[in-house]
Amino acid sequence: MHDEIAGLLASVPTNLWIGGKQMPAATGHTFPVYNPATGEVLVEVADAGAIEGARALEAATEAQASWAAMPARDRAEILRRAWGLVAARRDDFALLMTLEMGKPLVEAYGEVTYGGEFLRWFSEEAVRINGRYTQSPSGNGRILVTKQPVGPTLAITPWNFPLAMGTRKIAPALAAGCTMIVKPAAETPLTMLLLGQVFADAGLPSGVLSILPTSDAPALTDPLFADHRLRKVTFTGSTGVGKKLLAQSATRVLRTSMELGGNAPFVVFADADLDAAVDGAMAAKMRNTGEACTAANRMHVDNSVRSEFTAKLTARMAALQIGAGHITGTQVGPLITEKQRSSVDELVRDAVTKGAVVTTGGSAPAGAGYFYEPTVLADVPADARILREEVFGPVAAITGFDGEAEGIAAANDTEFGLAAYIYTQDLNRALRVAEALESGMVGVNRGIISDVAAPFGGVKESGIGRESGSEGIEEYLEIKYIALP
Repeated sequence: MHDEIAGLLASVPTNLWIGGKQMPAATGHTFPVYNPATGEVLVEVADAGAIEGARALEAATEAQASWAAMPARDRAEILRRAWGLVAARRDDFALLMTLEMGKPLVEAYGEVTYGGEFLRWFSEEAVRINGRYTQSPSGNGRILVTKQPVGPTLAITPWNFPLAMGTRKIAPALAAGCTMIVKPAAETPLTMLLLGQVFADAGLPSGVLSILPTSDAPALTDPLFADHRLRKVTFTGSTGVGKKLLAQSATRVLRTSMELGGNAPFVVFADADLDAAVDGAMAAKMRNTGEACTAANRMHVDNSVRSEFTAKLTARMAALQIGAGHITGTQVGPLITEKQRSSVDELVRDAVTKGAVVTTGGSAPAGAGYFYEPTVLADVPADARILREEVFGPVAAITGFDGEAEGIAAANDTEFGLAAYIYTQDLNRALRVAEALESGMVGVNRGIISDVAAPFGGVKESGIGRESGSEGIEEYLEIKYIALP
């Protein structure tokens, strides 16, 4: 495996992708990418700044008209070829994500499939951009409605799903006829740089896609926000950062898509199949080591079954195997940074201080890497920060409720509204509660809800707009009305 890792790292692009070509930063500066399982440097990558941002936007602007004019079928074929190339290099993408992000290799392979599917899905949606033609109700004219690409777009992607969070934005943008600049997270730029190679190999025209890793995001993005040629910003990340980007976007009324933070409730009613609920809780909580915006953050369990649910979940969490993602048998990898691990531990300590009981885990193991034990907190009080803040780690916080109305109220008691989960065997209750929950997505008796064919996004402070599904391409299209005599 050591030789395989060394060979992969030697083959991955470490320069910037601008105008379809690799190039170093104008300053010659680089920054390190770390392995969170060891804390060691994997490689150094080129560090983009304002100069590279200007070059990328110039290239995107020059390519915009011709890319938008290209037949939709031709754009679709490029995306389709890219999907095939991602699949052909699945081993490289999976190992690379495990190395730079830490997720277990089996989950990394799952992301290669999931991330690649956005390329295939939107290759099919590219040819289904429709408008309408109708007579005016007054009878004095015709109404022609058509859709056109928004134009050059800046995508800012997070570190937790290095491939899928990129393809979920790139694929619909390219399918719609938009050019794009991608700023990947500084923690995980390698996967996106490899994807740049894939698009080059797929025949994507020069300038349509640029990839600019940077250690100083404002130095790169602030000038782009101020440039009249940029037409849209799409961001996945924390609500705090999203609010700042929305404020920046407002100065030029930029079109925005924001997929922001979550605080997903996992509501277990008294009539739930508890074994199925525990299975769902494990999936909703521990996917990606808990570092997912859709992760179950608060487990609200009817008091009549809370003790049994807690015991079953504790046993399952305690049995998980921690380790470096590429080691066979690993189920829980490291957190992304020491800062993130400290943040998780701080929330656990706060809950315990206020009366929560640790039934398993509750600390960071000794040794290298940013690992944290899978943890269950029982009897979590209402004033614990972990019920208000997104933990983004392998910690399940359990609290109780009595009756349906109280369960719904507890689930909705947050400024966030991305994902929610409910477990019940009563169909009427399932539909009633799903409609009552203030959330953009609801899983009913299932712990994994993300689907390429379904709209992904939240309400309240969890975001604006939708990604994926047939709705996803609409974020990159403007509606134009043409009045005809």
